[in-house]
Amino acid sequence: MEFLKLSTDEGVAIITIVRPPANAMSQVLVKEIDEALNTIEVDSSTRVVVIHGEGRFFSAGADIKEFLSVPNIEQHAKEAQAIFERIESFEKPVIASIHGAALGGGLELAMSCHLRYVSKTAKLGLPELSLGLIPGFGGTQRLPRHVGAAKAAEMMFTSNPILGEDAVKWGLANAAFDEEELLEATIQIAKKIALKSPIALKATIDMLAYSKTDRFYTGINEEAETFGRVFSSEDAKEGITAFVEKRQAVFKGK
Repeated sequence: MEFLKLSTDEGVAIITIVRPPANAMSQVLVKEIDEALNTIEVDSSTRVVVIHGEGRFFSAGADIKEFLSVPNIEQHAKEAQAIFERIESFEKPVIASIHGAALGGGLELAMSCHLRYVSKTAKLGLPELSLGLIPGFGGTQRLPRHVGAAKAAEMMFTSNPILGEDAVKWGLANAAFDEEELLEATIQIAKKIALKSPIALKATIDMLAYSKTDRFYTGINEEAETFGRVFSSEDAKEGITAFVEKRQAVFKGK
C-alpha cells in the first residue's frame, strides 16, 4: 500500500496513515483503508483495530485539489461513505487515535470508528462550508449523533474546530491524553478490549447498529447527492480556488 502501513501488536492491528504533509484523504488512501480491512478481517489473531496518522496530523481533511480532477464527485462521495460505513459495522472494534488535527474527511473517518481517543490539543472540525462545500463522507449525519444538532450546526456553519478536551465534553471523543502519551494509551485500551470474546464483540457491534434508524441511511444518500450538486455551483468553484490561492473566498450565492 502506498499511503498506509499495517502492523500488529498483541492482537491489535495498527493502521498508520502516511501521506505527508497533512495525511489528506485521497481516493487512493480511502481505498487502501478498505484493502487493509480486507486483510484484517480474515486474520483471526487480530481482535481490535487502531487507526492513527504519522507526522503532524491524524488527517487534516480530504484532498481538495484532487476534487478538481475527480470525474464524478457524487460517486466519489458514495464510495467513501460505503467504506466508512464498513468501518462502523466492522466485526472487530475500530479505534481512532487522533493527534494534531482531524478535519473534514479526516474527522468523517474518525467518526466512523467505534471509539475516538484524542490529544488534548487536537483540532476536530468540519470546515467544508468555508470552501463553499458541505461534508460529503457522512459528516452531516454522524456529527449530530455525537454532539447534538445545535453544536453540529455551529461547527459546520462557522467552520471552527473544537479542541480535544472539548471534544470529550461534547461526546465526540472518549478521552483526551497528552500528545506524547496518546498512541500508547490508545493501544493499551485496544489490548484490553482484545482480551474479550470476538463473538461477544461482534454481537455488541451488531446491536449498536440498531441505534441507527433508516433515516440515517436516507440522509447519507441525500448527503452524497447534495454534495455533488453543491460542488457544481459557482460558489464551490470560488471556494476551492480561494483555498488553492490561500485567500478569503467571496461567495455570491450562485
